[in-house]
Amino acid sequence: MFFSIERPALGAAATLVAIFIAGTTLPAAAQEMTPMEAPDEPNAIPLNTGGVEDQPASESWFEQWGDPMARNITEATLTPFLPDPDKANGAAVLVAPGGGFMWLSMGNEGWEVAEALNEQGIAAFVLKYRLQPTPDALEAFDREIMNRPRPAPGEEGEAPAPRPRWDLSNQLEDAEAAWQMIDDNADEWGVDMDRLGMMGFSAGAGLTMHVTMNSDVARPAFIAPIYGGMGAVEVPDDAPPLFVAIATDDFLYEGDTGLIKSWYEAGKPVEMHLFQNGGHGFGLGNPDRTSNIWFTNYIHWLDVNGFLEAAE
Repeated sequence: MFFSIERPALGAAATLVAIFIAGTTLPAAAQEMTPMEAPDEPNAIPLNTGGVEDQPASESWFEQWGDPMARNITEATLTPFLPDPDKANGAAVLVAPGGGFMWLSMGNEGWEVAEALNEQGIAAFVLKYRLQPTPDALEAFDREIMNRPRPAPGEEGEAPAPRPRWDLSNQLEDAEAAWQMIDDNADEWGVDMDRLGMMGFSAGAGLTMHVTMNSDVARPAFIAPIYGGMGAVEVPDDAPPLFVAIATDDFLYEGDTGLIKSWYEAGKPVEMHLFQNGGHGFGLGNPDRTSNIWFTNYIHWLDVNGFLEAAE
């Protein structure tokens, strides 16, 4: 395997997610986080896409529910995870972890997912993209971002306040640089560029959609936004097959399937798995949740659609 890293044991529990964007506060007991030393990432390749404007803080890491999280990322990197050559089938996925564009769940929604893809013979590339600035001190981040007061509810019948919309120029540039790097090294890494897709979680799902609808460089063969926004979108003419997994008790669901309807009405292949439970940020799965089978469904979907076998 190409990838190696010194890191703590990765838990299967749910990761932190875009709570800030949702205007939701978790119970104090669930919010406990501890600082940690940055893990060694010997195979992380700098993308050289620049820094972050008005960012005085340095990259730092913390641990939540046993999962490593990174924030204040100013230097984007790409980490290849290559499968055993005896298993490799040429398919590949660019993986974008989530975290509300203010932190990244590198274990639960990055490294663990990449390792699971490798077990299926699929090459994976974890994108550590640039983030919005957050307070340097973890205590201030916890107080001002994660546990900020919940917005007061509006009057009955009043629409909820819209979630913040970030300028994703940096993140799009990072994803495009990653895509170009994979293309430049496709032969060495055993990647069939016609079978390179993108998967993202929460904010990473939003980035996956943003890349799909706005990039002239990265053209995914298939996409999988996992527990991302579900609102209707304008579907590109060359939109790829879409796989979606989300739970009904996820705050981003809210009974909206506009994304699915958009793809369907555009005549593009689409598959949705709406699970009874799982919450937000379930990664590969949590105990006793119906959402735990989504990854098996995803691999089957890739197989049925011909992405796990080279075209003759």
